[in-house]
Amino acid sequence: MGTHALDFFRDRLEADARLSLQDSCPRVLYVRSGSLAARSNAVVATLAANSAWHGAGPCEAVAGKAGAEVYRWELRRGTATVGAASALRAVLTLDPKGAYLMRCDRVDFPPGGIAYTHTHRGPGIRCLLGGEIRIRVSGAEHVVRPGEAWFEAGPDPVLALASEREPTAFARVMIL
Repeated sequence: MGTHALDFFRDRLEADARLSLQDSCPRVLYVRSGSLAARSNAVVATLAANSAWHGAGPCEAVAGKAGAEVYRWELRRGTATVGAASALRAVLTLDPKGAYLMRCDRVDFPPGGIAYTHTHRGPGIRCLLGGEIRIRVSGAEHVVRPGEAWFEAGPDPVLALASEREPTAFARVMIL
């Protein structure tokens, strides 16, 4: 088994600011607000709010005219820290002979929505976009508010209770 680190970062970029990520690792950039151009290997992807980009090589992200708030997940072998400290880190044990998928998606709940007790096929880090959510895992419960991130291991049963007052949404990246 091999040790990996899944890191979650929050980047705020002013208008036309650049985020240069010169190391190679699987990563996801999720535009929380504003817009962004992600450049890697001469390919450019233009991203609006609530859209994501995935790549594994060096890349450069350039904010649009209104700037951008970007959530970033990076998966690395080992646990050495590269660059700035992450907002949340999960240490994972993955089979070095296995093939993995780094999946990004968004989950939305109406007011009072419930994700009944369930499990996932792999671990991941989530970040709340709006609303409020109560997460129950292994007898422990915590409330998550917008901008806060949390980790779910995958096989542990999880119950999620969304805000009764407003829609709730989160973005997540899982390693499957």
